[in-house]
Amino acid sequence: MPSYIAPVKDAQFILHDVLKVTESDIPGYEELEPDFTAAILNEAGKIASEVLHPLNTVGDTEGCTFENGVVRTPTGFKDAFEQVKEGGWPGLDMPEEYGGQNMPAVVNSAVGEFFSAANQAFTMYQGLTHGAASAILAHGSEEQKNTYLPKMVSCEWTGTMNLTEPHCGTDLGLMRTKAEPQADGSYKISGQKIFISSGEHDMADNIIHLVLAKITGAPEGIKGVSLFIVPKILVNDDGSLGARNGAACGKIEEKMGIHGNSTCVMNYDEATGYLLGEEHKGMRAMFTMMNEARLGVGMQGLSQADAAYQNALEYAKDRLQGRDVTGVKNPDGPADPLIVHPDIRRSLMEQKSFAEGARAFILWGASLIDAAHRKNDKDADGLVSLLTPVIKGFLTDVGYDNTVKAQQVYGGHGYIEEWGMSQYTRDARIAMIYEGANGVQALDLVGRKLAQDGGKHVMAFFELVKSQIAEMKGLDDAFDKEFIEPLKAASKDLQAAGMYFMQNGMTNPNNALSGSYDFMHMFGHVCLGLMWARMGHAAKKALADGTSDVAFYETKLATGRYYMARQLPATALHLTRIQTGADTVMALDAANF
Repeated sequence: MPSYIAPVKDAQFILHDVLKVTESDIPGYEELEPDFTAAILNEAGKIASEVLHPLNTVGDTEGCTFENGVVRTPTGFKDAFEQVKEGGWPGLDMPEEYGGQNMPAVVNSAVGEFFSAANQAFTMYQGLTHGAASAILAHGSEEQKNTYLPKMVSCEWTGTMNLTEPHCGTDLGLMRTKAEPQADGSYKISGQKIFISSGEHDMADNIIHLVLAKITGAPEGIKGVSLFIVPKILVNDDGSLGARNGAACGKIEEKMGIHGNSTCVMNYDEATGYLLGEEHKGMRAMFTMMNEARLGVGMQGLSQADAAYQNALEYAKDRLQGRDVTGVKNPDGPADPLIVHPDIRRSLMEQKSFAEGARAFILWGASLIDAAHRKNDKDADGLVSLLTPVIKGFLTDVGYDNTVKAQQVYGGHGYIEEWGMSQYTRDARIAMIYEGANGVQALDLVGRKLAQDGGKHVMAFFELVKSQIAEMKGLDDAFDKEFIEPLKAASKDLQAAGMYFMQNGMTNPNNALSGSYDFMHMFGHVCLGLMWARMGHAAKKALADGTSDVAFYETKLATGRYYMARQLPATALHLTRIQTGADTVMALDAANF
């Protein structure tokens, strides 16, 4: 059976050596002393390892059951959810006035990784609730916030997001769900939504659905979409629960993975709903939730990759297979452990260097969210908007690939369910699809985000890389050669790709769009390269200052050297592909495929 240990030490290194949170001017960061964050992360790690992870296999094998309109979660989920609620974990970064603890997003993100790595399907119940609560917090009336947020922040009530319909996914302008205005200001919501994560279950007293629908007479297409709060059980004026609403689960999907989460078909039969935000501006409100969800899904790519890596590493150390070609390493045994072999080392180094780089990327992104929300930093808000499709698309693509690499370390045992490795691969696969499939993320990046605000944010990113290179350069010749020069080369590749789009995309948009996926991956590599340069610089400084933990920082440097030498040069390949344009991509008529 797999195991999981939360990477508390690595998260602490990123928070304090790399991001230097206590030196930041972001309000609330002055409280994030190392002892304080360690206490939070250690406790979260304990919950992850001892409460959530033992239920991961249970959730996978049992799944959810659906009978007579009732969904039951796997054995142990309900008790674990109570423990998570009692610890206040769902409201870690939510406002105190609604029962939250008002912690920065950077702390919540670190905790979120641990929980998701331990049990992705379980953690989605509170994750979807957090996103729905964030949308109500940002767009709801005072009455709506007071009615729903205290119970949602505590997860006494959970939440969902309802976008997709059987005939439309990405193109939400095609939706058919209707909202009929009522005399009392409410609406009657009718229609069907599919793929609704956590849509029905037995772990909360109420479920607050956020549903996209078109008000009767609304404009055609996406401009006519509004967002509604549709409770499973109606809430009385005094806050007590009233009558059952016309919202019901029609069935739960049989899925490849995340079996412990109830993915529902939701039927709305003149259900009472309440407008959230403005009429016909539903996408604006929904994107508050969607963008948060996309960052959370990017974290799922990291979390499943890291959990799979931890187990592959232990297996590689224990499993005896063959002899080291340079000489016997285990003379008392019949063979040497797998980890002596170079190809196994290559696989493990790819997994390790990705996981540690992605962790830094996620926490840096969370710090940008904190800057945007806590000190109204518009530049930080623009930068994290630019990076959101990169975090979602790149980290889930590579995260999934790394779960396959981890599975491969096991050889035939990786294909056998009792070893548990296939679950990481199956669970990770959905992250490339939901909250906007990764091809859509790439189109969003190239088609919208690059040109946003006149290209201000992508230019700011290039300036950020340039300025940080200038700050780090000159530490010593080895660092410049191993970290700075590869980052400079990769950044130049990314700029060259952007220039190609500018010069060739206007005359033929397909020249840009056919290269969008390569650009997203290229951007992701540059971001991880930047993170590794920063981590390498911090490690060098710690060693120079005489740290007592020499092994940790030397290991960090060795891992960073691997990424810079073996992974970051992928930007050159992506650039070459981009510069071939659209001709070969679009050459065949549809009938000739």
